[in-house]
Amino acid sequence: MKVIIIEDEKPSARRLQRMLEKQGMEVHTMLHSVEDALTWFKSNTHPDLIFLDIQLSDGLSFEIFETIEIKSAIIFTTAYDEYALQAFKLNSIDYLLKPIEEEELVLAVQKYKERTPKNQPVTVDFNEIKKLLINPIDRAYKKRFSVQVGQHLKLISTAEVECFFSENKGTYLHTVSGRNYLLDGTLDQLENDLEPETFFRVNRSFFVSINAISDIINYSNSRLLVKLHSYKDQDIIVARERVKDFKNWLE
Repeated sequence: MKVIIIEDEKPSARRLQRMLEKQGMEVHTMLHSVEDALTWFKSNTHPDLIFLDIQLSDGLSFEIFETIEIKSAIIFTTAYDEYALQAFKLNSIDYLLKPIEEEELVLAVQKYKERTPKNQPVTVDFNEIKKLLINPIDRAYKKRFSVQVGQHLKLISTAEVECFFSENKGTYLHTVSGRNYLLDGTLDQLENDLEPETFFRVNRSFFVSINAISDIINYSNSRLLVKLHSYKDQDIIVARERVKDFKNWLE
């Protein structure tokens, strides 16, 4: 099986390569821009499978397919929120949300092997996907959470929340008044409930509110340290593979 990775963040590309090699898959090449990809496809046999990031350093990866007809299967690797990815499902495309988890990668590759007959091209409506990403489907996000306080239920508005975090197998919200409240469910389940312009998942353990950020400091290994107005229990570090998206989110 011939596999390539198109990803502008080289550390993320190398990490994905290592994860694939653990599955016994050899990555033929790694490309990091639209221009690199266009040059490569014009002079090489198309691969069986492409791991494709959406936002590359010089534009959207869809520009590649507007110029060249690709006959490869594609698994998207993206930091876009899941609500914007319904088009991927409609087009029978697998996708992996960053940061990529090894278990999800294994399942995505298995789906490809099971669903893609040999030598059968995969049809992808890139225009439909691009349209949905630029004009995402309207949806309602949670505006409040109910939490248990003794024998009572307390309603907390999302405007009162500084961050959501996981700790000791529990999921908590932290308020601007400095209180922690236990929630039902997991951070992964919160992904679809939180308004993406207000809340960003900086790592596997934290969502932070843009309204709660008091300072952002350069940290080791190209990461960032985020300070909030009230939450002081532990350092909140933006994972290296999320730094670029975090900076874009801030703008």
